[in-house]
Amino acid sequence: MNKINELFDNARGRKLLSLYFCAGCPTADGTADTLRAMQRHGIDIVEVGIPFSDPMADGPVIQDAATKALRGGMTLARLFAQLKAVKDEITMPLVLMGYLNPIMQYGIERFCQSCVESGVAGAIIPDLPFRDYMETVKPVADRHDVRIIMLITPETSEERIRSIDEHTDGFIYMVSSAATTGAQKLFDGEKLEYFRRVGAMGLRNPRMVGFGISNRQTLESSQANAAGAIIGSKFVALLNESRNADEALDRLAEALAGD
Repeated sequence: MNKINELFDNARGRKLLSLYFCAGCPTADGTADTLRAMQRHGIDIVEVGIPFSDPMADGPVIQDAATKALRGGMTLARLFAQLKAVKDEITMPLVLMGYLNPIMQYGIERFCQSCVESGVAGAIIPDLPFRDYMETVKPVADRHDVRIIMLITPETSEERIRSIDEHTDGFIYMVSSAATTGAQKLFDGEKLEYFRRVGAMGLRNPRMVGFGISNRQTLESSQANAAGAIIGSKFVALLNESRNADEALDRLAEALAGD
């Protein structure tokens, strides 16, 4: 069974926590150490960012991380090699998050095969059109048992949400707002209504809320309305400041426990 499906099947109501970091930042060879630290700290799912020169869905923190990673020589091939080296150590589901351009240059077939060889269970491609997913990417990903995770936003129609739910597997990434990534202090009533509206649809796939989660209020709001939460910018900022994954994780835990 795919590790993503296995995790959700075994969660039994426990709220999950997923973290994102950009491969190659703060150091080009730090991927393995960051993953080991996350596993020690009990993180449920890890999104490993593929650095790209034009990350349109990301805010300044992740854009800066991607720039540093590219300058340090991080490539998709190098990332796969790093992940393959720790495949037998890391038991958490790993999901690659990256944009379509470098993945298409690498090749969809080769990309999915490399995911299998390096222990990657899924991928998030924010700029992948749903039609292209259905016609080009899904057949290849299904053959390799790689889950392609699709995003929805407050502007996504019910028809599109139900189509995504029908034709994907793993989980649905519920973007908290139609904006770029970045920490927020709270989720307003409009966002909470969006969470409730999607929750009432009775979707087949579990949902994870991402974008803007940085403190106890946003974490609890996300977990109350979905299977769990995804934290990106807050952890990336802490990791860049400390340059030590264990320290960054400790500081994140403090921030999420505070008022």
